[in-house]
Amino acid sequence: MEALTDQDRALLKGTNFGHLATLMEDGTPHVAPMWVDCDEDGYVLINTHPGRVKDLNVRRDPRVALSVEDSDDPYSWVAIRGRVVEFVEGAPAWAHINELSQRYNDQPYPVKQSRVIYRIAPDHISRPNW
Repeated sequence: MEALTDQDRALLKGTNFGHLATLMEDGTPHVAPMWVDCDEDGYVLINTHPGRVKDLNVRRDPRVALSVEDSDDPYSWVAIRGRVVEFVEGAPAWAHINELSQRYNDQPYPVKQSRVIYRIAPDHISRPNW
């Protein structure tokens, strides 16, 4: 697992949107804009509703790619390739989506629905080299 830098963590902990790529059954990519996060252990966190296309994809094939750019400076970015190593559901996933909603929208998450967190182990990380 490749380690996140402090700058990577800042991008993932900010109010920046990420674009998560998963693989469809036929191998074509599926990309979705997402709220993003990371934990203290260096895993990238994505929270979604179970049963969506991306969820079906990662349960079949855990390989993913994610790009995140700083909303204030698009030349500051990180691109991560990795794999979903854990699915966290239930109360922890609901608490997490509320935290993300507070961060991105300054209010609790408005929709009562089941949630799942993907814990993504980064295998390869790219960043600008200037």
